[in-house]
Amino acid sequence: MCGVPFFPIPLCFQCGTDRNPCHCRVVGPSVAFIVSIVTAVVCYPASIFCGCCLTKPGKDVLAFPVEVNRMVNECIPI
Repeated sequence: MCGVPFFPIPLCFQCGTDRNPCHCRVVGPSVAFIVSIVTAVVCYPASIFCGCCLTKPGKDVLAFPVEVNRMVNECIPI
């Protein structure tokens, strides 16, 4: 056995894009997925503990991880 710890890194593939010559993206969707998971871990409990799930700002906080995922995914072209 190797002494290096194993860190599972999710790989997300997006095929059929016209943003690069190979028509596949791996880095952007994978980084966006990791960032959205981290954001969700912070935002979801915050909206539940604040009790603002039924208001417009509370719903915006719950939708924030999805918006971050979209922004990060569009920023990285590969």
